[in-house]
Amino acid sequence: MASSAVLSLGPENNLTRYLQEIRKFPILTPQEEGELARRWRDKEDDSAAHKLVTSHLRLVAKIAMGYRGYGLPINELISEGNIGMMQAVKRFDPDRGFRLATYAMWWIRAAMQEYILHSWSLVKMGTTASQKKLFFNLRRLKGQMQAIEDGDLKPEHVDKIATTLGVPQQDVVSMNQRLAAPDHSLNAPLRSDGEGEWQDWLVDDQQSQETTLGEARK
Repeated sequence: MASSAVLSLGPENNLTRYLQEIRKFPILTPQEEGELARRWRDKEDDSAAHKLVTSHLRLVAKIAMGYRGYGLPINELISEGNIGMMQAVKRFDPDRGFRLATYAMWWIRAAMQEYILHSWSLVKMGTTASQKKLFFNLRRLKGQMQAIEDGDLKPEHVDKIATTLGVPQQDVVSMNQRLAAPDHSLNAPLRSDGEGEWQDWLVDDQQSQETTLGEARK
């Protein structure tokens, strides 16, 4: 599939203008969608794939808006979602009996969620399916409990979230703490008016090079 299948949405592009432009692409009927999907599947017709992708750019943008609470630029989320949309078109089988939008939603969300997980923290998080589910549902559940601004969750809130999502209570506590504490550089100064960095206070439990070398010569 040609990489030019979707509109460019770089940092310099105006999001409002982009959203206006993608509304110009027509919504396909089931018959049109099926014909285009077969042309791509059977003949690798790039023009057919292009029409399938562009007709669903509004869907990508709509899904991206649902992830605004993670503090990442919407244009980047849309770009990642567009990649997921192209992956969906590549793998879509029109003879299964369902619409492309239904199939593509999983690919779009998966692409956006992977981007969010990698962008949220320098520390790898959300490596298992249960951790990912917890990461993307914790904020919503805290909002329902009116605990969105709380630091440490109350025991009853921890229990309810763990039960709702089917995850251990300790995972809820750990994820909440990680989301509440942003990453800090070890090169950050200890004080704004003094010298020294946080890394200067890191303790190495191993023997010093001098001690190791001295013992090796005995």
